[in-house]
Amino acid sequence: MRSGAVAMTHTHEAKQRAEQIKQDFSLKFGDDISAEFLEKWPTHYRQKVLEQSRGLTQTSHLEDLLHNADSTTEELEHGWDREMTSVLLLIHLMPPSPDGRNKRPGKLSARQAIDHLVKFIKTGTSVQGHLDSITERRQPYLLAVGTQKSAIHKHLLVIDKHAIPRQSPDCLASFDELFKAHFFFATSYNRDLANVYHFLQTAVYWIDAATTKVNPRVEEMRARMLHWF
Repeated sequence: MRSGAVAMTHTHEAKQRAEQIKQDFSLKFGDDISAEFLEKWPTHYRQKVLEQSRGLTQTSHLEDLLHNADSTTEELEHGWDREMTSVLLLIHLMPPSPDGRNKRPGKLSARQAIDHLVKFIKTGTSVQGHLDSITERRQPYLLAVGTQKSAIHKHLLVIDKHAIPRQSPDCLASFDELFKAHFFFATSYNRDLANVYHFLQTAVYWIDAATTKVNPRVEEMRARMLHWF
């Protein structure tokens, strides 16, 4: 009985933290900026990301993502649903930058970098077991729980071996919260996802766009996207 009460308290505290992340971001930047991603991604950016991705050199992984982006959830047997796929395509458009310390290409491919943004575990798998398996400090990422990647029933925001549950399984709302969590926890972007986050920060949320130094690939993509408005 006592352990159950403790678990309920932790869940309540986690939900409060999720709400605090959104409120803190709105206080810092205003409600209009806070709403930018969820308002404009489905109506504008999603389609433009698909158009730009079709112009890339095709790989089997990229082809799978593009296929999923045009499929309904009912048609998918493997892979993420169309909304999560549209976000993941950003990593192919703006892959990890070269490692400036040793002048070699980035250590991770776009496909590998996706694992730093969202991880999937099947329903019934222990979330605590996943947290216990973390062996190094990592930047915040999403943990998607479902029967398959296209059928997610819960997203959790993972940071420093703690999991903050989302009130909705909606992947775009969860990704919006993931971005905002960087400001709430005052943490830097994951190096291999920095190009994606800088694009979102300066082109979608429009935060410090004039003063933030970005990779030329990000600057080019931002110019293309904003040109279409």
